[in-house]
Amino acid sequence: MLRIHQLSKTYHQPVLDNINLQFDAGKVYGIIGKNGAGKTTLFKCIAGIEDFTGNIESDKENYKTVLGYLETETYFPKKLTGYEYIHLLCHARDIKTERKIIEAKNIFNLPLNEYAGNYSTGMKKKLALVSVLFQNNDIFILDEPFNGVDLESNILIIDIIKHLKANHKTVIISSHILSTLTDTCDEIILLENGRVSTPFLKQDYHLISEKFKDFETGNILKRFFE
Repeated sequence: MLRIHQLSKTYHQPVLDNINLQFDAGKVYGIIGKNGAGKTTLFKCIAGIEDFTGNIESDKENYKTVLGYLETETYFPKKLTGYEYIHLLCHARDIKTERKIIEAKNIFNLPLNEYAGNYSTGMKKKLALVSVLFQNNDIFILDEPFNGVDLESNILIIDIIKHLKANHKTVIISSHILSTLTDTCDEIILLENGRVSTPFLKQDYHLISEKFKDFETGNILKRFFE
C-alpha cells in the first residue's frame, strides 16, 4: 500500500498541486492526462528521484527498496550488454542471478549478448521491464510501458501486468493507449493541470473518451484544411 498525502512539486511553476491518492496491493492503477499534466513527475516523486513537499506513507518499512520503476526512456551505458544490465539491477537489490536463469526467463527473446545501447527503442523498453521484474519488487511504476513495442509484446506486457496483480503486487501505469489501461486497470486516475481531477472505476470507463473529447476539434480541422 502507498498513501500519498498533499504531494506538491514546483519547478519554475507548480507541476503537481496537493495530490492525495492511495494505491493498494493487488490492484492496478492507470494514470492519464494530457502531455505536461504531471504524470512522469508524479512517478519520479514516488520513486524518490524528485524532491517534493508532502508525504508518502507505506506499509513497507522502506517502500523504495521494493519499488521497480520503468521510465519512459531508460538510459543504458554504451558498453553494457543485456546480460550485464540485468545483473546490475539485480545486484542493486542483492539478488543473485545465474546466466542460465536469465536465459530461461528471456521472455522477449532479446539478444542479451549484444550491447544494450545498440538496441532498438522497443528492445530497450523490454530489457528495462524484464530487469525490473527480476528484482522481485512489490510495487511497480510503469511509465508508458507499451511505447515503441510490437503488438505481440504489447499482449505479453498486458498479461505480465495481470500476473503481477494476481500475485498481490501494486501496479501503477501510464499509457496513451487507452485500451491497454481499460484492459488492465482497476481504477484510472485523471491528472489535469497538476491535480487529481476524476477517478474512473471500471463501470465508468466508457466516460473517459468523452472527458478527453475536444469539442472544438471540428473547428481546428476546418482551420487547417480550408
